[in-house]
Amino acid sequence: MRALVFDGTTLALDPRRAEPTAAEGEALIRPIKVGICSTDLEICKGYMGFTGVLGHEFVGVVESINGPDTRRLVGKRVVGGINAVCLKCDMCRAGLTTHCRNRTVLGISGRDGCFADRFTLPAINLVPVPESIDNDAAVFAEPLAAALHAARQLHVEGKPYITVLGDGRLGLLCVQVMAQLNASVRLIGKHPDKMNLCTKWGIKHRHVSEIGRRADQDVVVDCTGSADGLDLALQLVRPRGKVLLKTTVAPETRLTDLSPIVINEIEVIGSRCGSIPDAIDALRRKQVDVASLISRRFRLDDGVKSMQTAKQPGVIKVLMEV
Repeated sequence: MRALVFDGTTLALDPRRAEPTAAEGEALIRPIKVGICSTDLEICKGYMGFTGVLGHEFVGVVESINGPDTRRLVGKRVVGGINAVCLKCDMCRAGLTTHCRNRTVLGISGRDGCFADRFTLPAINLVPVPESIDNDAAVFAEPLAAALHAARQLHVEGKPYITVLGDGRLGLLCVQVMAQLNASVRLIGKHPDKMNLCTKWGIKHRHVSEIGRRADQDVVVDCTGSADGLDLALQLVRPRGKVLLKTTVAPETRLTDLSPIVINEIEVIGSRCGSIPDAIDALRRKQVDVASLISRRFRLDDGVKSMQTAKQPGVIKVLMEV
């Protein structure tokens, strides 16, 4: 089968990669459409030390399940959570399955991803896609789940000032979700063509060069995908405010000065994966605009070019058909 593979040095399309075998309880899935994420780009810079098939954002069809198909998923269009967990460790027993001690993560850690003709995931991870949601929207389920999770971690009280840093894929999802809270929300970015989407959505936005660093924001959400994002967040957040980090980047030699966290008693919150069923529900209700985020479309055969395109400044989301 075809697969887009990173070997630790080089990204290439392998036309003859062996088809995966589903372990007990796992489904064999044929992806229909997949999305390129900033994490995929960071992996190619060394993030997580991952080698293998890339990709974790997908909508696909279940071809088979190794075990009873109790949910009748075979033949259905699905999306899914990316963490394959043991359900036995202390984290799993405490209900924190996304932090399973023994987890593998689709296309990120210990498990080949979805940029291929076939891939596997535990059947319990899969969520059927309603007919009312098309493939272009369904492929956003995983990043939208992450954006929804960030909003739920904030426990907003009153009407706080929230700044979302970064006008990329995740930032534009997060700012739409945050704008539905009882808060004053703005996006800070660098690319006018991307930020102009906020005008369409009725969300305030400013270029990073135009903002003051007055330490007056109640919450700052870092979606920059840059090691510099935390520096800026700490300049913007008020004393005893919150900084929520959505950025994952490859190791950098430069370190952020963390002393403002202590001096200003800043609460720093890490934020990762969210609920796929909740994301499907939001897509069904059309609570967010994902169609406007699609910049380019490619086929899997052009996977290397797709990844190169996703790095370009004016590009938001690149999708690949498989």
